[in-house]
Amino acid sequence: MKKLFTITILCFLVSTSHLFSQKAFKDGEWFKFRIHYGIFNASYATLEVDETRLENKPVYHIKGRGKSTGLLSLFFKVDDDYQSYIDKRTGKPYKFIRKINEGGYTKDLEIDFDHGDNKAHVSDHKNNTKKSYSVPENVHDMLSSFYYIRNQIDSDDLKPGKELRLNMFLDDENVDFKLVFLGREVIKTKFGKVATLKFRPYVLAGRVFKEKESLTFWVSDDKNKIPVKIEADLAVGSLDADLEAYKGLKHQFSILMK
Repeated sequence: MKKLFTITILCFLVSTSHLFSQKAFKDGEWFKFRIHYGIFNASYATLEVDETRLENKPVYHIKGRGKSTGLLSLFFKVDDDYQSYIDKRTGKPYKFIRKINEGGYTKDLEIDFDHGDNKAHVSDHKNNTKKSYSVPENVHDMLSSFYYIRNQIDSDDLKPGKELRLNMFLDDENVDFKLVFLGREVIKTKFGKVATLKFRPYVLAGRVFKEKESLTFWVSDDKNKIPVKIEADLAVGSLDADLEAYKGLKHQFSILMK
């Protein structure tokens, strides 16, 4: 059950080398997801974006929050806070914050990215340590990856089997994240039937996931590329996440029928 919100974020990653153009989102966008673990309505997660400045640079401040609810929260508490400050022009992250408590599993990290020197400076507030790591060019954090790729997915260029990759820095290591496009599918949501793009990321099997192909997710096949649904087979049990609410979209959400 650990890392429920982390799994939700990781499901929306993919690579690209293009500029941060043709924006699929805007200031004020907000999503809410309902996460189910087995029979439990395990938690809610939200993602929102605001415009601000960081060290006098215009940035988007992305905030991701996750909390357990209902019966599950009585014996497994989830309280997660993720934040990323990304450049408005390039989409590259300047700062990433990960402060989580998932059933007693805790982290309190602040990562500052120096893209000129290709370094990630990690402050571990829980253990009171600071370390620097070499990172590849065009590196992203967990949140910046999601917003970056939404601007880059070209529906016309996607064919089943196409592989997409992302350079991501996670906690203290570089991750080569691979994503495979599975095809198009119309799925039923609480808002109606939605045309979607279906992806499968390849993840590390073992501690959390059953095997490499344990995750599947769907994003809307429109200009927004909204995350709509996730399915995951975990080492213990299964997890589902569905879009529960949204507001502040830049483009109209394309719903086929109610």
